[in-house]
Amino acid sequence: MVTPDNEFFWTSGAEGRLRVQECTACLALIHPPQPVCRYCHGRQLGSRVVSGVATLIGFTVNHRFGLPGLPAPYVVGQVALAEDQRIRLTTNIVDCDPGDLTLGMRVEVVFEQLDDVWLPLFRPTADQPEPEPLPTDEIGPTDYHRHVRPMATVEKFEDRVALTGIGASDLGRRLMRSPASLTIEACERAIADAGLTAADIDGLSSYPGAGNVGGFGEGGGVSAVEAALGLRPTWHNGGIETFGPGGSVIAAMLAVAGGLARHVLCYRTVWESTYNELLKQGRIAAPGGRTASWMTPFGAVSAAHTLAQNTQRHFHRYGTTRETLGWIALNQRANAALTPTAIYREPLTMDDYLSARPITTPFGLYDCDVPCDGAVAVIVSALDTAHDLAKPPIRVEAVGTQILERIEWDQSTLTHEPQVLGQSAHLWSRTTLRPSDVDLAQLYDGFTFNCLSWLEGLGFCGIGEAKDFLDGGHNIARAGLLPLNTHGGQLSHGRTHGMGLLHEAIVQLRGEAGARQIPDARVAVATSGGLTPSGALLLRTDS
Repeated sequence: MVTPDNEFFWTSGAEGRLRVQECTACLALIHPPQPVCRYCHGRQLGSRVVSGVATLIGFTVNHRFGLPGLPAPYVVGQVALAEDQRIRLTTNIVDCDPGDLTLGMRVEVVFEQLDDVWLPLFRPTADQPEPEPLPTDEIGPTDYHRHVRPMATVEKFEDRVALTGIGASDLGRRLMRSPASLTIEACERAIADAGLTAADIDGLSSYPGAGNVGGFGEGGGVSAVEAALGLRPTWHNGGIETFGPGGSVIAAMLAVAGGLARHVLCYRTVWESTYNELLKQGRIAAPGGRTASWMTPFGAVSAAHTLAQNTQRHFHRYGTTRETLGWIALNQRANAALTPTAIYREPLTMDDYLSARPITTPFGLYDCDVPCDGAVAVIVSALDTAHDLAKPPIRVEAVGTQILERIEWDQSTLTHEPQVLGQSAHLWSRTTLRPSDVDLAQLYDGFTFNCLSWLEGLGFCGIGEAKDFLDGGHNIARAGLLPLNTHGGQLSHGRTHGMGLLHEAIVQLRGEAGARQIPDARVAVATSGGLTPSGALLLRTDS
């Protein structure tokens, strides 16, 4: 945990003081520590003792997760320092009844020694003034379009490619199959769907690649598929720092448009259910404990802890409620009932949703997607080959990828899911189509709030207007204004990290969705990610 670059922060509590990195050239405070000042780009860096007084700008009561020495329940919070509200720390809120916490209240630092570090925790001050207004973001939620870079060329790379094949492996809970076998099954089905052979595939693109990502990897990245299928790719790509889980597809589009490949096989595999079962059986070991992170030492071990606080702030600013999120969960479950491959298909009521066991406030069980095992593959082809293949090609009208926020989870936007608003604004800058032209939306729903953020970010309703737009669930139903996550989404169909949403968008635009088919579907939007840099794709039929 302690390095020469952050030692001043983690050890200053030994003296009962809180230190933050300072640029001695412009006197700005910086967190987390960096090798250069983000404001003046100076390299004269030191540290400053600060008061330890802060404003509580987010909190969630964790009920589900835990760490050695930190059993649930506990409060994960975010605070903004009094000296500069741009400096935000993830922490634990202690010495209080969680029911007494309110956003904007004043808190002060206390330290807890853990081995060789002193964790800065915060507690409410004895003297409580009126709650402070929440800090504002560097770019306001309605101003993102003003900061989008214009297109670099008149011609769009999107116009040179088509999506020509899709495939999915078996999907289920604890299938007890290797991730590589799931990956190959989806890839072979996508190749057959396009009417291609393995010999036609000259590109491979995966997310997250061959890194050690627990139950979220495809069993060896590009090399596993190349070895299993005997391919000789002219281009390949594998990595996690891309445009969300669907970034493999956008990267493949660039390669095909640039002439590096003709048919690129893209894939995403999860085997989280089996991975967790193997952990329980002691057959594999998980990375342990409080590791080197600015969030993990305080038990913020899940994306849920970050998004729960963003959700709470949305409630605070705009009057959103748990029922608002409930309409998303109920919609996805109703759609899953018509999808034979969905994991959860039984009816869900608002009472079921509201009474479900808490995970981390305000999220309950049905706010969270369904861990599962499965793989999804998509083939990106050069447009001049697409009309000779087995299925009608699906065109990509535009992509949205621009980052306009800080990427660190707890330093990003305070209003929505991070990495949604900029990417949404970028998408609409690359097309003359508008939100009213979209026939259906497949929006990332790792949690209900992800989906809400994309609805507002993409302009299907105004910023802060999701409560009215979602009320009753009519607008997002299959017969509504914007049919949403028509196969059940990740909340009911299963967590396939965005690629399942892209798969469903293509199925719908082909007219192959059976009982859940949206009539005359010609334009669809699919998103993947958020928190991590995300990607949005606007798709259309070829006619």
